[in-house]
Amino acid sequence: MPVATVVAMRWDHLFDDLAGQLEHELQSEESDLQFEEERLRLGRLALRDRLTALKSAPDPSLAHVRLRVRSGETHGVRVVTVGRDWVAGDLQGPPSNQQAIIPFSAIEGVVLTPSQATESLEARGPRSELAERLGIAFLLRDLCRRRSTVTLVTATASTTGTIDRVGRDYLDLAVHEPDRPRRASEVQHVQVVPFDQLLLVRL
Repeated sequence: MPVATVVAMRWDHLFDDLAGQLEHELQSEESDLQFEEERLRLGRLALRDRLTALKSAPDPSLAHVRLRVRSGETHGVRVVTVGRDWVAGDLQGPPSNQQAIIPFSAIEGVVLTPSQATESLEARGPRSELAERLGIAFLLRDLCRRRSTVTLVTATASTTGTIDRVGRDYLDLAVHEPDRPRRASEVQHVQVVPFDQLLLVRL
């Protein structure tokens, strides 16, 4: 075999090796970049984002989560709406047909299945800027305006009544029997409840 042919073959092998190494390095660099982007994305996720992802998941059953609050109780909730500092949904189990609002500050843990944990990390389209702006005070003022009967759950008690007014960081609850309307003659007393003591507002 001519020397020139042998040299050409060696050069071909050399360039093939270099091309293979370059392709490997480029793929590795792209993989590292994707890993870093995913790490940064996950680092920016808030609890709100993960609950919103479950609410919007293709499988509706994934929206059913268990929320453990500071009192140690665990509530089964089907997530319906996620706000700036609260989550609202349908309570699971008896009594049926009850809704609740739970402040993020009251949540000690969210109990998920492995499938839910994975799905909650997925991006689910555009985020609702309106919902993100609505704090729990806004919801409580709306309940006050509607004169809705609610049950406030704290670490030590559950109290039923009608919200009379909502301040900056507290509300006034006119306490009365659940099956009675809010009339002056029915009000037993007015309880002032700081927002940070609320574990759950049952509607």
